[in-house]
Amino acid sequence: MRDGNKIDRTADRGKTGRQRAPSPPQTFVRDRTLLIVDDDAPFRTRLARIMESRGFECDVATSVAEGVACATRRPPSYALLDLRLEDGSGVDVVKAIHAKRTDTKIVMLTGYGNIATAVAAVKAGAIDYLAKPATADAIEAALLAEGDLPPPPEHPMSADRVRWEHIQRVYEQCDRNVSETARRLNMHRRTLQRILAKRAPLEKAL
Repeated sequence: MRDGNKIDRTADRGKTGRQRAPSPPQTFVRDRTLLIVDDDAPFRTRLARIMESRGFECDVATSVAEGVACATRRPPSYALLDLRLEDGSGVDVVKAIHAKRTDTKIVMLTGYGNIATAVAAVKAGAIDYLAKPATADAIEAALLAEGDLPPPPEHPMSADRVRWEHIQRVYEQCDRNVSETARRLNMHRRTLQRILAKRAPLEKAL
C-alpha cells in the first residue's frame, strides 16, 4: 500500500532546493553491433564481410580518431581493435568506448612482438587479446566467450610462434637492447640477432 502523505513530503523536499538523486547510467541492449578498428584495409574489409555473414552489424574505422568517433556516435556491444594504429594506440579507443558503454566486450589484435604491450589494453578494459594473424573463428570465439577465458582456439599459436613472441617480448622489455636481451635469455648475441632479423613464423590467417 502506497503512502500518499509520504509522496507529498517527497514533493515538498524537492521544492526546498534539495538535489534529486542522480540519474542511473545509460543502459544498452546486448545486440550484435561490432566496431572494427584496424589500419590494414584488406584485413579490415575481409573481416567485416565475414563477421556480417555471421550476424554482426559492423562499423569500421582506420584510426584512433575514427574509432573514437564511431564509439561516441554508436557505442558497440563488441569491438575488435588493433593495438598499434598510425595515429596512436588502440588503448585510447578502449577508454573512449567504456566512457560511453561499460559492458562492451573488447578484444585487442596485436602484431608480432606486441603481446607484452597488449597487457596494458586488458588492464584498460579489453577482455582478451589475439596475436595477428587471427582467424575469424578465433576472433568470434573471443568476442562471444563467457567467463574469464575464451575456449581454446581451433588453430592455436604454434610452438615456434610462441617462442618467437617470447623473444620479442623480452627484447621490447629490454628497450630493444640486443646485448641485454641475449644476456637475459642466456643466448649468444649473434644467434639472437639472426632470430630478430627473421619475420614471425607463418600462421593460418582468415
